[in-house]
Amino acid sequence: MEPLRVGLIGFGLAGRVFHGPLLAANPAFDVAAVVTSDPGRKADAHRRHPKATIWSSAKTLWKHAGELDLVVIASPPTTHIPLAKAAIDAGIAIVVDKPLCASVAEATEVVDGAAAVGVPLTVFQNRRWDSDFLTLSQVAAAGELGEIRQLESRFERWKPSGSDSKLWRSLPPDEAGGVVYDLGSHLVDQAIQLLGPVVDVYAEVVSFAGSAAPDDGFLELRHAGGGRSRLWTSLNVTTPGPRFRVMGSDGAFVSWGLDVQETQLAAGIDPADPDYGMPPEEQWPVVGVGAAVAPREPVRGDYPAFYAGVAQALTSGSAMPVDPRDSAEVVRILEEAHRDFVAGPV
Repeated sequence: MEPLRVGLIGFGLAGRVFHGPLLAANPAFDVAAVVTSDPGRKADAHRRHPKATIWSSAKTLWKHAGELDLVVIASPPTTHIPLAKAAIDAGIAIVVDKPLCASVAEATEVVDGAAAVGVPLTVFQNRRWDSDFLTLSQVAAAGELGEIRQLESRFERWKPSGSDSKLWRSLPPDEAGGVVYDLGSHLVDQAIQLLGPVVDVYAEVVSFAGSAAPDDGFLELRHAGGGRSRLWTSLNVTTPGPRFRVMGSDGAFVSWGLDVQETQLAAGIDPADPDYGMPPEEQWPVVGVGAAVAPREPVRGDYPAFYAGVAQALTSGSAMPVDPRDSAEVVRILEEAHRDFVAGPV
């Protein structure tokens, strides 16, 4: 079969480090076009994807919609909904980077709109394929933890005030700005995947920098099955806590450090490399109870599985790897979490 021709919109971190390399590594895809208006990014896109046509505007891409099988929206979140609607009108399958948007009303509108006309749509919730989360899911499915009662999960970083001033993360929450929309979209999605639907949300979302964009957040989710998730995300942490600390009736799972795939992709490591996705031994999680806690060899991280699933869906008609309604539910929870946020100093 001929490769699926892809138009990639946006060539910042998401397009350059995540989507571009994963698409290039999969022979089922051909990156046929890249949209970016920045001269430096245009040169970088040409270097990384020499066969692709580089366009300055998505308007040009839509004029060539008949030449494409898939559009990947890796631009800032404020553009996700209008670009997704344009792709739906053009009849092109869509991958949207997370977060899908800031509003559950908009998320539902675009998800229902795509379904109504039969346009395949999915959201890049890539951290379902983090090594630690895959390992945790495997351990939980095997019953080693018993009934999971509490999930603690963290994305904590040290990015002092002003270091993100030129990024979309500096926007207010109603434009999907701030760290809770950025990183919290991963935390909430993973929590739902592990513990199921959420029936109650408690949140503390603040800006220690005194800006319009939150730089610190804590969410406690109560799940329908009785478990609770406690989720932290911050740009103000000099010494991060455990990445995961999960407690069940029969055991615990604890891991440290961030998944290595982002760093590897940024360094140009091919996903086919035997070391790709495998954390160093000092980051291996531990599983057990008390003195019986022992290191567990992790499952290899596998971001390429997302695009393998997209290719399978587009060629065989199977389901997309992430149901966009899952991501709309993530947006609902994040929107609710920000209801008491007030821009300004804490």
